Amino acid sequence: MTEIVVNGDPRQVPDGTTITGLLAILSIPVDRVAVELDRVIIKNIFWTETQLRPGSQVEIVHFVGGG
Repeated sequence: MTEIVVNGDPRQVPDGTTITGLLAILSIPVDRVAVELDRVIIKNIFWTETQLRPGSQVEIVHFVGGG
């Protein structure tokens, strides 16, 4: 298991977890979020190949529509 921080909260994820995998674990739809990894915004085309490392700092921002 790998310990990371997601939106300020420590979390354990399986070794080799990618951003896409993390979103699946958290049941977060991929179409309405932005992901920052270690203070860098990661484009969604790279989510499936970007693995999380021990100590990774992940911020997930949800987009909300309104009018």
